[in-house]
Amino acid sequence: MRITDVTAVLLTGPSSNDPYITFAKKLRTAAFIEVRTDAGLVGIGETYIGYFFPEVVPHVVDYVRPILVDGDTTDPAVLSTRMRRCLGFWARVGAGAGVLSGVEAALWDLAGKAAGVPVHELLGGRKHDRLRAYATGGPSPWPPDELKRKLDRYTELGFTALKVATGYLEMSGREEILPAPGPQAAAEFEAEKLALMRGHLGPDAEIMLDGHMGHRNGVHRWDLATAQAVMEAAAPYRPAFFEEPLAYEDPDEYAALTSTSPVPIAGGEQLFSYEEFRLWMSRGAFAIAQPDAALLSMPEFVRVGELAATQGRHVVSHAWSAGGGFMQNVHAAFASPSTLMVEMAPDPGELHTALWGDNLVIEDGHVLPPTAPGLGVELTDEVKRRFPFQPGMEEFSSVPGKTLRS
Repeated sequence: MRITDVTAVLLTGPSSNDPYITFAKKLRTAAFIEVRTDAGLVGIGETYIGYFFPEVVPHVVDYVRPILVDGDTTDPAVLSTRMRRCLGFWARVGAGAGVLSGVEAALWDLAGKAAGVPVHELLGGRKHDRLRAYATGGPSPWPPDELKRKLDRYTELGFTALKVATGYLEMSGREEILPAPGPQAAAEFEAEKLALMRGHLGPDAEIMLDGHMGHRNGVHRWDLATAQAVMEAAAPYRPAFFEEPLAYEDPDEYAALTSTSPVPIAGGEQLFSYEEFRLWMSRGAFAIAQPDAALLSMPEFVRVGELAATQGRHVVSHAWSAGGGFMQNVHAAFASPSTLMVEMAPDPGELHTALWGDNLVIEDGHVLPPTAPGLGVELTDEVKRRFPFQPGMEEFSSVPGKTLRS
């Protein structure tokens, strides 16, 4: 089998079917990579960079195409090494690295299809019979009664674990509702929300909060003292973890929080490689690491999971890609020995469901191991026709001069 072409496919479609997501963001972009062969097989991968900067993806794919086409192998490990060595100066982290993860996913999908086995079997074999899926709920809608209705919706969809953001977002005007600055106000504000969630969902549900502190500016960006106060106040309500309570700037600060927090501290969604995770995790930065296979590749996700296992800690997949990237995370999560849960869009749109079709099976709030050859993803001409790329629908953190409205 010989690779004959490698191309990028950019699409724009519904962000979600969840009204508690679409009130804040209606459309999303996604970037896929197709690897074609003379055997008629097509490998499909996705890069999470397509959600933020889709226009850059075709340029990187064009750059690496000569490494792949008409070469002497289709082995994903060999070709990954060649690409990353070639792009070493500008793709160790950042957009270049993220796009390479999508190309590599397409190669692994191709390898699985050629061998007739799911990709998790090529990544070392599955380590779990099933994995709990948690609903990644995005903003906490204001007023609090609206948050209760959101929790009810996710429970009705079958989820037994769910996460929402710190702060609140008023649904009609999209105005943020935040506490007064300072540790005490932040702690009381988030503890009151967790009390609402625990009281509404009962003792058996898994509940989590996401600080999103990498996106906050000014007085509402927590420092270590504020994060520590919030964790002490959150502990009585037993959140399974608290994600990104600090910006990703200082691994020692994260380690100081993790070592004292009564709540497991989770993070890592903005890290691009196993080596980055190793630097943070070697300092004890995370109780729960959150690699994204659509950013740092499926094999490196598994390596992060193996490292976490040696530390007696866990990984939870980060997954806000479309259907391809989500399935990449599912395969890597099943091959990782320390996976606790997988993140999932609670009511996904067609850029998710049209790709995985019947190949994603969820029972009793748990994802079952995929069984289809490859990733179990299909990118049809019909999907490409229905969701043409629309520039300007990407996501970013709003700043003066560039404000997100989608």
